[in-house]
Amino acid sequence: MADRNGGGQIAEDLRAIVTDAEALLRSTANAGGADTQERAQATLQELRARLNALEDTVRSRARDVDSYVHEKPWQALAAVGGVALLLGLILGRR
Repeated sequence: MADRNGGGQIAEDLRAIVTDAEALLRSTANAGGADTQERAQATLQELRARLNALEDTVRSRARDVDSYVHEKPWQALAAVGGVALLLGLILGRR
């Protein structure tokens, strides 16, 4: 459930974009030159590596937040309440 929110959803969207880009690259392989296809392939590999790194970072931070909230629930509740209060004050002025 936590992976469906925030960073998890972004990672899934990026993964879908990479998959679509790979399918597009395969379908246009005959139209472009070999150099263009190689550059596109390299870009896709780099994008996939960045996506995997992003996913690892998001999961690591989510675990850190989860453990903090379990260890210090009252502090986490106070922090969220403070942020909500500030946002309410800022948005209330408009």
